[in-house]
Amino acid sequence: MTPGSAVRRLGAVDLLTDGDVVLLRQVGREAAGLLGLDGQDQVRLATALSEVGREVAGGADGRAVLEVDVAAGAPELVVRVLGRPAPAGGGRADVAGVAAAQRLVDRVDVVTEPDGTRVVVLRKALADARSLSPARLDAVRAALSRPRSADALDELRVQNTELVRALEALAAREQDLVRANEELEETNRGVLAMYTQLSDELEETNSGVVALYAELDERGRQLAAANDAKTRFLRSVSHELRAPVNSILGLASLLAEGVLDADQRIQVGYLDSSARALLGMVNELLDLARAESGRQHVRRVRVDLGALLGDLEGTVRPLLRPGVALRVDVPAGVDLHTDAELLGRVLRNLLTNAAKFTDAGTVDVRVTVPEQGVVAVAVRDTGLGIPSEHLDTVFEEFFQVPNRLQPSAKGTGLGLPYARRVAEALGGSLRVESVLGEGSTFTLTLERTAPPSLGRVLVVDDDDAARAVVRGLLASSAAEVVEARDGAEALDVLAAGSADVVLMDVRMPGVDGVAALHAIRADDRWSALPVVLMSTLDEPPVTGVPFVAKTALDADGLTDVLRGATGEAP
Repeated sequence: MTPGSAVRRLGAVDLLTDGDVVLLRQVGREAAGLLGLDGQDQVRLATALSEVGREVAGGADGRAVLEVDVAAGAPELVVRVLGRPAPAGGGRADVAGVAAAQRLVDRVDVVTEPDGTRVVVLRKALADARSLSPARLDAVRAALSRPRSADALDELRVQNTELVRALEALAAREQDLVRANEELEETNRGVLAMYTQLSDELEETNSGVVALYAELDERGRQLAAANDAKTRFLRSVSHELRAPVNSILGLASLLAEGVLDADQRIQVGYLDSSARALLGMVNELLDLARAESGRQHVRRVRVDLGALLGDLEGTVRPLLRPGVALRVDVPAGVDLHTDAELLGRVLRNLLTNAAKFTDAGTVDVRVTVPEQGVVAVAVRDTGLGIPSEHLDTVFEEFFQVPNRLQPSAKGTGLGLPYARRVAEALGGSLRVESVLGEGSTFTLTLERTAPPSLGRVLVVDDDDAARAVVRGLLASSAAEVVEARDGAEALDVLAAGSADVVLMDVRMPGVDGVAALHAIRADDRWSALPVVLMSTLDEPPVTGVPFVAKTALDADGLTDVLRGATGEAP
């Protein structure tokens, strides 16, 4: 041991006889106890020392040195067993002793020195270096140096006692393990029962959800059928009512031209105004039915919003109550690509409602561009306002908000529902904000799409579904799409009007696409009209004529072909 070393020597035992091995076992167990190791670690160290010491006992220079390595943070009890294996213990026996020791202590190192001496170093970690003070080590050293007898019988008794304790501890652990297994098995049974219950409940819930979805689907179909029946009824009744109402208006006109006294003329005036009110209601029903059915035809053209609102301003001013001002604010150059007639109906409805229910103040129309590609038209009035509980119901058919101006503001309750559906058909939305007693603001929002690159497109196909598909593909690129079911009807459409390009199916009954193409080319009126053929065939049937395959139709590709046919760069 060199000065300043962290190793502190505790004692040594010569290993010259088998009795010395017993003595080493005793010393090792006692040293372990004095250094704070528990009973099991004491037995492990003692057994490891006896296994290794037995290999050198009886040799010439057998010796065991006990030390403590108090290196910071990792104190260890170190036992160095030196000597040459005894002749009777050579061969595999010495290997077995070291192997046994390796299973009992933390670490075993074996070194053979040049003179043939073998050094077996056994290491066992101690709890804390701070408790290994010099005084404590001196006490341990003194205890280990006391004389003791190497009585094999006493040591055997000690070993038997240790073995009994180990067996008792093992039995206790076995009982603990049995109890743990029983508890685990019970827990598993509980988990399995809970899993089974949850599975049954989940299956029952899933069955209920499936049944609920089926009921909802059925109710949805019933509601759709009822709504369709309502739409058909409104459309049918509206058409049926128009004829007698028009007859009444005609008869009233004839009566008004005849010789009438003052009372009769007043009565005929009432008849005429009532019939016109009834006709307006019938027209509103028909418009609403058309909007609800999804058959609202949208013919998109370039619309100057400022000019449209200027025309509406002139028709709405006579409806304003005395003292109510109408102000229209439209930035210059706000154009839309939409249906001018349908947009005019929506705005007229909003302005008329504002005029009806505003008895003082103003009706303001303001057009803004809140973001690129969007136009908002806000109609704000300082009228009666709408209670918060009726803000959604004002868009329901036949609903009218009770108010004090209702006697002088006649209506059917169909205008706002129709306006919202038309706004949606135009690709926009209609919403309302209102404060009771302060007024309402209806805001129509529309996309400011670019003008179409194609003009009037004549689509010729005997398949209704195919025409519907093409119409949808051209919705954003064609100003108008007109249709024909065969070549003969296409020639009639051209004779009655005009088209900028023709998209025609090849295979059709009667006059097919090829025959219609030859007829168009032979007529001086349409000889220069661009024609594009389409078919389920993969190859064009006529050389030099633009062709698209129906199996690969898409909006961009179809638009590019039609642009190319009209001479525009795709």
